[in-house]
Amino acid sequence: MGELRNDPPEGEGIMSDNKDRVLIVGAGPVGLVAAASLLSEGIPVTLLEATADLAADLRASTFHPPTLDILERLGLADKLIEQGLICPYWQFRDRKKGVVATFDLGLLKDETAHPYRLQCEQWKLTESARELVDNHADGTLITNFTAESVSQDDNSVSVVGMHPDGVHEEFRGRFLIGADGAKSVVRKTLGTNFEGMTIPEIFLSLSTHFRYDEAIPDLANIAYVSDPEEWLVLLRTPSLWRVLLPTSAADTEETIMDPANVEARLQAVLPSQEPYKVVHKTAYRVHERVSDRYVQGRIFLAGDAAHLNNPLGGMGMNGGIHDAVNLVSKLARVWHGAPLDQMGRYERQRRKVAIETVQAQALRNRKILNETDPQKRQAFYDDLRATADDPVRHKEYVMRSSMIQSLRELETVE
Repeated sequence: MGELRNDPPEGEGIMSDNKDRVLIVGAGPVGLVAAASLLSEGIPVTLLEATADLAADLRASTFHPPTLDILERLGLADKLIEQGLICPYWQFRDRKKGVVATFDLGLLKDETAHPYRLQCEQWKLTESARELVDNHADGTLITNFTAESVSQDDNSVSVVGMHPDGVHEEFRGRFLIGADGAKSVVRKTLGTNFEGMTIPEIFLSLSTHFRYDEAIPDLANIAYVSDPEEWLVLLRTPSLWRVLLPTSAADTEETIMDPANVEARLQAVLPSQEPYKVVHKTAYRVHERVSDRYVQGRIFLAGDAAHLNNPLGGMGMNGGIHDAVNLVSKLARVWHGAPLDQMGRYERQRRKVAIETVQAQALRNRKILNETDPQKRQAFYDDLRATADDPVRHKEYVMRSSMIQSLRELETVE
């Protein structure tokens, strides 16, 4: 049975010196999938998580086909699919004119065991993956521990951090994975460059029980809605619809989150005689950034710690999960005696995907949604319609947008 510790041992400072393991900082989807992958390879893991309990918020909700294939190999897909909403179609729409093009993931039936997107809140994955770690003899999850610094020598790594009562503790292992998100302590300690940009607008995400599928004709469960004045995204989950709206960065958080303002925004999307019941709302800055290094000696970055992108395409969490399994596939060989420099291929492969696939597709989606020039908008629409109407182009497009193609192309990267 894995160990779950919430309270620190007594003392001013403690060293946990069970070095024959991999340390993972961050127990979100990426860190937990990395842990599950390592445990499946027979490699002991200690996960270090800053929160008292794992987040159960409404963040990422889209799982792409190859991600589901990966999770199936780890025994994590079936329960997720039971809890989620299978979506074989997704759309580009015009806010005033309706459907521009609908894309059919069923065309991928010969390429994946899961020819659809699954809409399911990410906390449902973390819940199942946590159970797997907790129930494994070589799995240890330590919560309420804030990592403050990391270090390494020729044979080991170290994480120093603090428990809520001020007691410091040092954990040691053979390797370290930094999966601690956008504000990664691991990345900052390594001093890597996090190159890129911050998108000008703030993204406002609102979750409501309102049935957009009953109110809007021909609406798919995943819809990217273009408009020169205000684009939006409509995403359905098993219990809610989520509305994503761009918001001026000049507005204060108080203004953005004000209930009257939120109601006005939703009424502008679709007028309703009854007030909207908003069950969750969040506003956040969006970045397009990629670390210049994913590998430094025995320390590796994955997920948001390594790359950030806008959510238009649902590739952030999925890309991070793909990082985790790629990393572990190589680290398992190193664990059993292969040269450490083999980890450089992980960096070369996953940075390529982050820049050329994830970031490029997310930026292209934003450009289509946000385009103000009528001729350019029409050109985008014409190209999307032509793609959807041509069976060969249609399949090529969903191969790319579902992230299958990028995973296959990685095999050519040495």
